[in-house]
Amino acid sequence: MSERRGHESTAPTSPLLPGEVWVAVGVFAAMCVAVLVKAPQLLEPDDFAYRASIVALSEGHVLLSNAQYLALRVQLSAHGGGGIYQWVHLTSGQWISQKNPGYPFFAVVFQWLHALRFAPLFYGAFGCVGLFYGARRWLGRWGGTYCVALYCSSGAALNFAWRATMPTFSDASLIAGAAGLLLGVLLASGDSETRRLVLGALAFLALDGAVLIRYTNVAVLIIGVIMVVALARAASVTRAMLLTWLGVVVVFALGDLELNHALYGGFMKTGYSSGLITFGTSAILPNLERMPVRLIESLPMVLLALGALTWIVVRVARTGSLDSFEQGRARARRDATVALFVGAGWFSIWGLYATYTWTVGQTIGPGNPAHVVRFYLPALGLIALLAAWLLARLARWLPVALIALLAGLGVWSFQTPANHAIAGPRRSPPSPTYRGAPSPSAPGGDLRAGSPLARGPASGGGD
Repeated sequence: MSERRGHESTAPTSPLLPGEVWVAVGVFAAMCVAVLVKAPQLLEPDDFAYRASIVALSEGHVLLSNAQYLALRVQLSAHGGGGIYQWVHLTSGQWISQKNPGYPFFAVVFQWLHALRFAPLFYGAFGCVGLFYGARRWLGRWGGTYCVALYCSSGAALNFAWRATMPTFSDASLIAGAAGLLLGVLLASGDSETRRLVLGALAFLALDGAVLIRYTNVAVLIIGVIMVVALARAASVTRAMLLTWLGVVVVFALGDLELNHALYGGFMKTGYSSGLITFGTSAILPNLERMPVRLIESLPMVLLALGALTWIVVRVARTGSLDSFEQGRARARRDATVALFVGAGWFSIWGLYATYTWTVGQTIGPGNPAHVVRFYLPALGLIALLAAWLLARLARWLPVALIALLAGLGVWSFQTPANHAIAGPRRSPPSPTYRGAPSPSAPGGDLRAGSPLARGPASGGGD
């Protein structure tokens, strides 16, 4: 790519170069290697809570009787395995994790295959495919490759792709893949209706899955629905496509509510006790004082994404008002339309967690405890899309140099022990004594007692 060749001089429908695909595949493969060669470790009570849920589900149980719960606790406590933490005793007498019940359903197949560490990488592959498709449609040649490279190279992505019992990278990848697919479908008005219908339905299924894993991801789902409704006519979305996509959202939402009712005894109930998870405006200023440093350390591409938004706003101010995909004569207006919705999805998550009271206390102190940024990670793919827009406008050597720099920072963050420090435990309902986290050594395997992931010395932590 020559000077300022970027997306403005390359049509999004230009022929795909083999190099674009192979570089993207190579970057993702490098991330997988970096994650798998590092010995896994359960760092905080959340890891233990999800581990117990995954093992229980692999044995055919979501809710456990008291006898089953005690047996599972003994099983997972063997060989210094750490036992169970953050489970709750329901009024029905049964036990369940206080965590959202969705992730075990996405991970159980890998548990059956004794390959749980591959679960977040599998969903990461989906995220990369979706991002590549959408970014290339938007930015042209190498835009998809830039986006995948940015997505895979951040310290936060590496840290949470490494922690297989945590759902963080998996739900972020579902959102990333969905965002890319929806963007590509809306821009590909010339593609067949069947293909667009299927890809759009897959995107909304992924968003629904992300909500099942973490309920606050509903903010991004709402933005996605607004986007397709607002741009349906301009993007040549037929009524059949729109009704199908919205139908997927409605059916999945009803199923999610019914699952909540079956597990917790109420459509809007969760496993958390009242007052344990709180949001409030009082947390905004403390979080704004402390979180930006943590986020930039783990996600330095945020600076590129903010630069892209600034550049796009300036261009729109010069060229006139916003317009839709097909009706806009200036590419600046199309970019602004995309950036409007991508940015809205990003800020819906970050704005919500800016009011989260728990992170206020957790971000105090030295080091860079990576666990405090996990609530912001669902926006990772959206940030990568905007950052890729900026890279696509630069000369060839500049994007490569910037990606190499960001990748180096990401690997450094992943390998720095301070980034794995866990703050003290927060208040939680009564649960079995927490004896520490194991530090296993095998790159694969399940999480049953006696398995590689259930052995090793203890490590403190709490969430």
